[in-house]
Amino acid sequence: MPARSIASLSLSFGLVSIPVKLYPATESASDVKFNLLAPDGSRVKQQYVSESTGAVVERSSMKKGYEFEKDKYVVFTGDELKALEEAASHVVEILAFIPEKAIDPVYYDKAYYITPDKRGGKPYGLLQQALAESGRCALAKWAFKGKTRIVQVRPDEDGLVFQQLLFADEVRSLKDLNIEHVQVSDAELKLALQIIEQGAEASYDPSAYEDEEKKRILAAIDRKIEGKEVISAESEEAASSGEVIDLMEALRASLKGGAKAKATAAPKRASAEPVAEISAAPKVRKPAARAPKASTETTAKVRARK
Repeated sequence: MPARSIASLSLSFGLVSIPVKLYPATESASDVKFNLLAPDGSRVKQQYVSESTGAVVERSSMKKGYEFEKDKYVVFTGDELKALEEAASHVVEILAFIPEKAIDPVYYDKAYYITPDKRGGKPYGLLQQALAESGRCALAKWAFKGKTRIVQVRPDEDGLVFQQLLFADEVRSLKDLNIEHVQVSDAELKLALQIIEQGAEASYDPSAYEDEEKKRILAAIDRKIEGKEVISAESEEAASSGEVIDLMEALRASLKGGAKAKATAAPKRASAEPVAEISAAPKVRKPAARAPKASTETTAKVRARK
């Protein structure tokens, strides 16, 4: 089923106004949801209870308040809360053009796609091509659902990505974690670089991987539907026993184990360079799980549960 547009916007590009439609780029289809049931098998519903009296409070009689001191609240009416919201606007104003790699992906929030609306094809294509050739993306301001957001508009081969960004106070800093920086030797670094080169891929192919947890849960649901018992999976032993290891020996073993796994894999990657063998106990790296094509029977069961 194709995605449905959630908004019609006007992207301001200099004195040019580009009519566009906004589409969600992702969907929350990966989670397997379970319902809460009463002992008799019927579904239960959520209720709100007063902390002081224990009585059930109806939603229609609730108020919203901000706790400015312990157990002290300033209460806002519905009209006052609405007055605080940013007025929604269909105009997305471009503020600046910056290098595409200038934004740390940690600031990425929700992603959307934008497509040209009526009579917007040519200016849309112009902006897409200009951004691609300049190596830059656009920073824009967007008011949506009562809040102003900063977004990145970046070019993709098939169109423009509309990436919502987090504000600075929404992202924690790694510096706050006080990570210890330990000096490594040139030999250790050389071996680590060889391991990286050994496992290098040209690009990321998301279709090559699957949600193994979802697959396992859906298989368990099928067993329950068929009246079979669900058997718990045996927990794997931890990779580290807590004992001190020789880093150089571990690197050598990883390198040789990776070389052996690569030698038996078919087809071999032509881009990989040969690596000299180093004597050590092999530790074969398990390949990432590849996503198999779903069978007709499995697809029918999944659709029946939706």
